[in-house]
Amino acid sequence: MQKKYLMTPGPTTVPSEVLLAQARPMIHHRTPDFNACVRECAEGLKYVFQTELSDVLMFASSGTGAMESAIVNCFCPGDKVIVCYNGKFGQRMESLSKAYGLEVTTLSYGWQQCVDPQDIADALAAAPDTRGVIVTQSETSSGVLNDVEAVGAIVRAYPECVLIVDSITGIGAVECKTDEWGLDVVMTGSQKGLMLPPGLAACTVSPKAWKAYERSTLPKFYFDWGKYRKSLKDDTTPFTPAVSLMIGLAEALRLIREEGIENVIARHAKLAEATRQGCVALGLELFAPPEGRGNAVTPVWVPEGIDGKKLVSTLKNKYGVTIAGGQDDYAGRIFRVGHLGYVGDFDVIVVLAALEMALKELGYVFEAGAGIKAAEAVLMG
Repeated sequence: MQKKYLMTPGPTTVPSEVLLAQARPMIHHRTPDFNACVRECAEGLKYVFQTELSDVLMFASSGTGAMESAIVNCFCPGDKVIVCYNGKFGQRMESLSKAYGLEVTTLSYGWQQCVDPQDIADALAAAPDTRGVIVTQSETSSGVLNDVEAVGAIVRAYPECVLIVDSITGIGAVECKTDEWGLDVVMTGSQKGLMLPPGLAACTVSPKAWKAYERSTLPKFYFDWGKYRKSLKDDTTPFTPAVSLMIGLAEALRLIREEGIENVIARHAKLAEATRQGCVALGLELFAPPEGRGNAVTPVWVPEGIDGKKLVSTLKNKYGVTIAGGQDDYAGRIFRVGHLGYVGDFDVIVVLAALEMALKELGYVFEAGAGIKAAEAVLMG
């Protein structure tokens, strides 16, 4: 028997309290019992998103469903949008925008670069009739954290332009002050910081975004925000929900509120720093730039002479620790350690210990124990 450790940026480990909540007997979704669950989830999500002004809508879908909902509910065919990307999931927003016939201005950056808010300011000045700016806050593929607070300050000056933020791996791991920063649509998925299995997505909709919805003419049915807002007023859903997942979400949100969102974010910051320092102490090079490192995942360059795919498989198959490999052009070239959601100090120690053993087995030379020692210094500081 081998104990398994899940240290990917999604899906993430699910707390036992949440697992047990989902194992309760099934209830019907058109009952007062489920109405109470919907109400608790909606209120808890507003707390996590740090919003009082926005509605928070929930979908039975992956995070990509929330992405698509943002496009179809905010725009008309031919609308101008600015899409910023520095990784795989920012590119997905570009693809969705083009699929629905939007006129896309792409601000593309290398996967090791942060989005420059000044570029957005310049693009809006050149095309003030732009209807949307789309940016990823925490880019899962690259570990880069973009400054959506600065972007919000820029877009706020354009009353007909909405700011759409993919924070699928950001929510719960980094600060995301939806109201204070002027973020109109913020998205997340259940399998990340919310500590649930995949299958739920949520997004905020500000008053400004509702104005965009009213003029939008793109086709929509399942993801029609208006249906969800109408149902939410009655503490229900327009379509059959993922009942067990929502019961689990209510429990997960209780855990988050008990810890306090500020403490949750601080915990993620400490775990991320411990992981980074542990990897650096092994002579490994971090992938994301110092000015833009998120708290959800730490991508690391595979050292020269080491087979990156074999490193990931050795960790999983021999040591029971699952991390993520690189994506697209970085497959086999980087590995990604997740420290998102239900993660504590000793999870970081375990993954670093396994990483040391796997690297040693594959022939990488380093000072044994250096990674664990460096991480401990952070965790005990």
